[in-house]
Amino acid sequence: VWARALEDVGVHVAYGLPGYKIHAKLTLVVRREQHKLKRYLHLGTGNYNPSTGKLYTDYSFFTANEELANDVAELFNALTGYSKYSGYQKLLVSPLNTRSKIIEMIEREIAWQEQKGNGRIVMKMNSLVDPKTIRALYNASCKGVRIELIVRGICCLKPGIANVSENIRVVSIIGRFLEHSRAYYFFNGSNEELYLGSADLMPRNLDDRVETLFPVLEPTLIQRVLGDLELMLADNEKAWQV
Repeated sequence: VWARALEDVGVHVAYGLPGYKIHAKLTLVVRREQHKLKRYLHLGTGNYNPSTGKLYTDYSFFTANEELANDVAELFNALTGYSKYSGYQKLLVSPLNTRSKIIEMIEREIAWQEQKGNGRIVMKMNSLVDPKTIRALYNASCKGVRIELIVRGICCLKPGIANVSENIRVVSIIGRFLEHSRAYYFFNGSNEELYLGSADLMPRNLDDRVETLFPVLEPTLIQRVLGDLELMLADNEKAWQV
């Protein structure tokens, strides 16, 4: 009904890709400013929904970064059938490369751990189910990487097992508002990287949906989000230790 109403007044409605649920939360605004086109992006971890917006906690990022704008524009072209682009420079996009890039960054922390002994990973998500990612985290734990996970719901990883996951800590937090944001932090030898977005580490999010994780590029913003994660890991009121 809404699609027909929009099309009746001249809106181009894109119906998505057959077989894939589009779960990414992205807005691209193109404006003509001083005889030039300027692109603005809103990238989020939560739904564009006025009801859940009052009940969920999420991260919301507004930027005019050109590299991110190029990736988002290419993604919209792919979703509307104008391209089969796969060479994203900044975005992680499911079902193309989210799992492989996350595992690649986990393996990079192993290398830092072996080189400098300072490997660290902090992840916050709704659910942790994907077997390949869990195996990569187990492997990182065995190599000494410090791993801290904030998983609100389903967690198929078992922390604290000797010689398997003894360097992994998992907490679950359910507070006044639904914990909905996804954050993936890698210390990366002090060259910290942080990704936010819509994707949980579940096969359905990595294989059967269009999802995005976007990098936070500004160091002060990385520290701001990391501060939130550290506060959650220090919580002695709402956090449940798995």
